[in-house]
Amino acid sequence: MNKLIVAVAVILGAATLAQPAFAYVGPGAGLSLLGALWGLLLALFAAIGFVVAWPVRRWLKRRRKPDAQSDPRPTVIAGSEVRRTPQHR
Repeated sequence: MNKLIVAVAVILGAATLAQPAFAYVGPGAGLSLLGALWGLLLALFAAIGFVVAWPVRRWLKRRRKPDAQSDPRPTVIAGSEVRRTPQHR
């Protein structure tokens, strides 16, 4: 507990004693920073969205009834002979 109080006191002291920087950030640097921030946020939300949507898409695919006339297995054409590939599960 003593170390926590000392750490908080040091942080508060450093924050109150800091002088303003009087720095200028030009429009180019500001727009670059905003573009990078938007890109990072978009990538983060897209990743979360794909992780959340994956089980839903899988559930919807399994929920669909298979059509009796169509065969989902690919057709392999070898010469003039048409063969169905074996279904592996």
